[in-house]
Amino acid sequence: MTKIRLLLVDDENDFLTVYSRRFIRRNAEIDIASSGAEALEKVRENAFDVVVLDVMMPGMSGIETLRRIKAMDPSLPVIILTGHANSQAMMEGMDCGAFDYLLKPVGTDELYFKVLDAVKSRRLDSA
Repeated sequence: MTKIRLLLVDDENDFLTVYSRRFIRRNAEIDIASSGAEALEKVRENAFDVVVLDVMMPGMSGIETLRRIKAMDPSLPVIILTGHANSQAMMEGMDCGAFDYLLKPVGTDELYFKVLDAVKSRRLDSA
């Protein structure tokens, strides 16, 4: 299987560091962004298979970032993460085209399998 190109977007550096290492060990190519604006710049400049996006970020919210990513590339799967069981953010995220959402803290395996599902789904859609 080809390497998964994954963009991790979170304002928590610890999350980015830990999950980058864990996904690199699983043969993923990782790029990171610590804000919505930075994420949009990276999506504009690179081709990703999946974006994992935190909902609660200072500045541009995860939901607004999701909207803008989907405007640029409607087929790019975005998995949203939220630290709060806030059903409104989850519903809004799904309405804006998120592939799925997970609650933080999220286990590496759970997130990895969700990423694999998103990649499979995108490859099936484009086949």
